[in-house]
Amino acid sequence: MQIKTLFSESGPLALNIPGYIPRQPQIEMAEMVHAAIENKSQCVVEAGTGTGKTFAYLIPVLLSDKKSIISTGSKALQEQLYHRDLPQLAKILNKGRKVALLKGRANYLCTYRLDQHVAHVPTDDPDVMHQLAMVAKFASQTNTGDLADCVGIEEDAKVLPYVNSTADNCLGKECPDFAECYIRKARIKAMEADIVVINHHLFFADMAVKDSGFAELMPDADNYIFDEAHQIPEIASDYFGDSISTKQLVALINDLRLIYRSDIPDMLQLGNTLNKLETAVADLRLAFAGESSRGDWRESLTSKTICDALHRVISDLDFLYKVLKLCLDRSDKIEHPFEKVLQFKNQLERAFDTTQTGYSYWYETTRRFLTINITPLNVANKFKEIIERTQASFTFASATLSVNDSLDHFNKSLGLKPKHQLLVESPFDYENQAVLCMPRYLPETSDDMMPHSLVKLAKELIKAAKGRTFLLFTSYRVMHLVYEGLSTATEYPVFMQGQSSKRIILEQFIRHGNAVLMGTASFWEGVDVRGDALSCVLIDKLPFTSPDDPLLQARMKDCELTGGEPFEDIQLPQAIINLKQGVGRLIRDHSDKGVLVICDNRLVTRKYGQTFLQSLPNMRRTRDFQSALQFLENIE
Repeated sequence: MQIKTLFSESGPLALNIPGYIPRQPQIEMAEMVHAAIENKSQCVVEAGTGTGKTFAYLIPVLLSDKKSIISTGSKALQEQLYHRDLPQLAKILNKGRKVALLKGRANYLCTYRLDQHVAHVPTDDPDVMHQLAMVAKFASQTNTGDLADCVGIEEDAKVLPYVNSTADNCLGKECPDFAECYIRKARIKAMEADIVVINHHLFFADMAVKDSGFAELMPDADNYIFDEAHQIPEIASDYFGDSISTKQLVALINDLRLIYRSDIPDMLQLGNTLNKLETAVADLRLAFAGESSRGDWRESLTSKTICDALHRVISDLDFLYKVLKLCLDRSDKIEHPFEKVLQFKNQLERAFDTTQTGYSYWYETTRRFLTINITPLNVANKFKEIIERTQASFTFASATLSVNDSLDHFNKSLGLKPKHQLLVESPFDYENQAVLCMPRYLPETSDDMMPHSLVKLAKELIKAAKGRTFLLFTSYRVMHLVYEGLSTATEYPVFMQGQSSKRIILEQFIRHGNAVLMGTASFWEGVDVRGDALSCVLIDKLPFTSPDDPLLQARMKDCELTGGEPFEDIQLPQAIINLKQGVGRLIRDHSDKGVLVICDNRLVTRKYGQTFLQSLPNMRRTRDFQSALQFLENIE
């Protein structure tokens, strides 16, 4: 049956899905994906919200008798495709295809580590002890070992490092539970499936492993489909580079301490060495400023305090290596961490060599940890190699790929030469459904009075919208300042990112139906609130990456050296794509109505403001804040 017929008024979709209406852009996209699969070529599609892009790529995949891998940017979409969309379409099309869901190893329960930690409780933290009991109960009931199914255990639960495995601590075939290993079972299922649903991180982790000549994590395929493809250049950079984190060192220390307590408690020297290394690792983090930050690693190496702290960690790892050598015949569990100690020591020694060109050397600190990163500035050549090596078809789809009606920026970033490309506008009637307000008389975004002005605007918007508002920020600092001024000044419930997990906050926001949600980067995308619960989105400023960001600085410098325009080629396109993601939270359905408020004068005062506006949906625009409030008040 032809693609066109499947999507027609009398086709199987219309007959089986209540309210289904054929849409020409959706049909065009499906035909293009089908053509790319048939002739093993590249296809890039920007499909505006509401186009139905998911069905437009799933149907050609289901019609193909070749092996397909679908990669998404978020676990939420991964789950939706596997549990809802694929089974529904396979039934409608009467296609009996074997489908598998494959996640990164950190998502699966490791029964060996769970048993070890239940037997030797790793901590006296009551949260961890309570969560261990919950996971132990889940372990007796699960078939997949997917920790997302464990009720009460959130993505950021404290217990996770104790009950999942990492590439650093997995024992592989040496593990006593290897036969029953959930990761192994999931991979076997993926090998046997026709369609495998993965995420971008797993795709690149797999490519990095294949590069190093080890066994792959997932099967090869004939077709690769990337949804939420705007995330790929950034994720690819992380995987094609190298990084070492004190978090990995802390996990290694915890694993070794467990072996010490359970298998060789008389080896007191090992216990003392681990304590000494733990202190050195904590001191290395303390050598940096207290708050979370990013900085130039080359610059850090000019600090004697930081160099001394790093040398101490390397020296303590070296001593630990010698101590573990003496323990090798005492416990068969020592071998794997023994090799890891050497690997981490080598990585930290390599962090002193910052001479390689084409890379950015930068660090990032969180409240507890430090990560040292060596990131390639350009991944186009690497990605091109992957495409050539796999000899498969590649389709890239997202609601936000274009800048100023062109896909060149995205194509260039990954070295793509797509045979098929398409820009599909959203079918929503933005002109009648939404208003974009750029309020007059606001201070500059960097002005100290800006948070105060944002509180004032937000109060009025929330009142007019009867709650039902997203406040999206580009920095935690401003978000917290606005929260302080707002949380007690409105009658509606206010939820802020960080108070709980993203999923729980979203559920609470939707359940209340008249709440306010405040978030930074992670709430700008992958959040789908349809209907009455959301009528207003306020964005504090244009989402340019901070000019102090070391990775951005290195990319701009590299761009300059190769004759490019750093602002035009790097900063502006990325900010436009990020803004489009935030704007996309407002209108998610044909019946949605709402107001978008962007509190950044540069949209009007700078020449590049026009480039931003041209890339946004065609909403009615106003600078009169009162008319925006009026529109909100009149939404039924």
